[in-house]
Amino acid sequence: MTNKKEPIKSPRVWVIIFILFLLNVPWYLPAGSSEPYFWGIPFWGVMVIGASLLLSAYLTYVLKNEWRMEMDEKEENL
Repeated sequence: MTNKKEPIKSPRVWVIIFILFLLNVPWYLPAGSSEPYFWGIPFWGVMVIGASLLLSAYLTYVLKNEWRMEMDEKEENL
């Protein structure tokens, strides 16, 4: 029987989520920093979209590869 992994108890997971969450808020940019534009989107918008994609990708990785659920163990035994 394998040990269940619970990444919710891992400080590393929370630190990475917190950093990615902070990157999603453009408060760290100076006022009026909407220049330059990329395809009509302000620079801060591109940064928020990129940070959101990184956060989504990381959460997907954690849920698919780090989290060991009881249902998965039952399916492996079939």
